[in-house]
Amino acid sequence: MRTRVGYAGGSLADPTYRRMGDHTESLQLDFDPTRISYGELLAVFWRSHMPDQESYGRQYMTAVFCETPEQLAEATRSRARVALQLKGEIRTPVLSGARFYRAEDYHQKYQLRRYDEFMRELADYTPRQLADSTVAARLNGYVAGRGTIEQLAAERTSFGLSPATLVRLEQLVRGKQRA
Repeated sequence: MRTRVGYAGGSLADPTYRRMGDHTESLQLDFDPTRISYGELLAVFWRSHMPDQESYGRQYMTAVFCETPEQLAEATRSRARVALQLKGEIRTPVLSGARFYRAEDYHQKYQLRRYDEFMRELADYTPRQLADSTVAARLNGYVAGRGTIEQLAAERTSFGLSPATLVRLEQLVRGKQRA
């Protein structure tokens, strides 16, 4: 699974952080539907925010940006289910046809960039490789407090990190689980 941050949903061509126009800060997620379904991703999305709350403006709007008619239909159905569960109005829109623009390199893997020891391990990556890296995405999630020690144990060898850096990552994850 690859993730990158950027901007979507607005009318301005080639937005940047300093010139965003009417775009929304967005996350683009490439996923393998044989490993996780779009419906499962939607379930995580709806649980991860308060869909009945108003957004803090267009820049920080919570939304589902769909790429295909099938995604639009499934996202619309999932939104209706959430409305029934919450017994209220859902303010999170489901939108289609929005073009995604990558954010500047310094915005990619933002949490990970705060940890020099992990960035040193990825020093051979170009900015584009770092943004598109599954390993960097997983590390970014762990250092941000997303992921359990059990999940880390299952995938830690696939990261290709030095033993010392893996120990540091475990310490971080354990500390975040206790917090």
